[in-house]
Amino acid sequence: MNRHTKSILISLLKHKQISVTRSHFTYYPDKNVPAVLLSEGVQKMNMFQAINNAMDKALEEDNTALLFGEDVGFGGVFRCSINLRDKYGKDRVFNTPLCEQGIAGFAIGVANAGATAIAEIQFADYIFPAFDQIVNEAAKYRYRSGGIFDCGSLTFRVPCGAVGHGALYHSQSPEAYFAHTPGLKVVVPRGPLKAKGLLLACIKDKNPCIVFEPKTLYRAAVEDVPTGSYISEIGKADILRKGNDITLIGWGTQVHVLLEVAEMAKQQLNVDCEVVDLVSILPWDRETIVNSVKKTGRVIISHEAPLTQGFGSEIAAHIQEKCFLYLEAPIQRITGWDTPFPHVFEPFYLPNKLRCLSAIKEIINY
Repeated sequence: MNRHTKSILISLLKHKQISVTRSHFTYYPDKNVPAVLLSEGVQKMNMFQAINNAMDKALEEDNTALLFGEDVGFGGVFRCSINLRDKYGKDRVFNTPLCEQGIAGFAIGVANAGATAIAEIQFADYIFPAFDQIVNEAAKYRYRSGGIFDCGSLTFRVPCGAVGHGALYHSQSPEAYFAHTPGLKVVVPRGPLKAKGLLLACIKDKNPCIVFEPKTLYRAAVEDVPTGSYISEIGKADILRKGNDITLIGWGTQVHVLLEVAEMAKQQLNVDCEVVDLVSILPWDRETIVNSVKKTGRVIISHEAPLTQGFGSEIAAHIQEKCFLYLEAPIQRITGWDTPFPHVFEPFYLPNKLRCLSAIKEIINY
């Protein structure tokens, strides 16, 4: 905790003005739907409806596609697969035993046999029993067989991140674990429009993919979503707000925190922030990040996962290597703490707008 953050917290506690709201972000919808996607019309959807619509399209277009996971046949704990079993039948949309290792192993077998597997892991925190299957089997199948076999048509959907009351077993963000694994693709959507496009892109991609879905956005995020089938490019970051003074980098829910912080920085400090949604963790868009940092000379990376070995470390290392002579201040990382995810202290754990604004003041005055 830096000195500015500490002083803010002490002041708020003394005056009993600190908010312990469970919503640490303001949602900023994507307003500019690409014109090419508008031909079939748009519909207001929240994120779980957009995901449901994407899986509906995938099942409709590919008769080999199977959707399965714990309680998926009933709609899933977040209702993302609601009504799909009624539409496509229990042979294509079905429940599995409560066994993540079994779900992953079955999904690998389905994809290896030539079908399309869409597997739901109920919470990101539950993916660790399946870690060996995903990292040592799915990611390496093509390589170790010399290209004879693969399980390319394999997508894991994984609800992740803080939701306000999840605590240590329902709030983790494990994207960095999988980013260390060649052979996988890992993406994190920021809202309904991106969630549908990324999920369909992953389902069509001939590599095993993991879609980490920030579950607090399932109902909080509402946008105009094209009703047709479309894909969002994997490996391409989005510049959501242009600026010249500081580059703010995040993904998932944290993008919305950074967009609010950018507005606060402009109004309170006259600091012009560029906000970049990384979108894709593996592969990630080095070119967009490097170009932005060379322009601004300052960078803050923010994510919900703990500081040590979070994916922000990889981004910071690459920026230091490629942009060293352009940097006007040390790279800052504003993240979760190196502790298990707490329950009642969740508001203090998250990289909220106050912590991020404090980092902006520090990096500008360096």
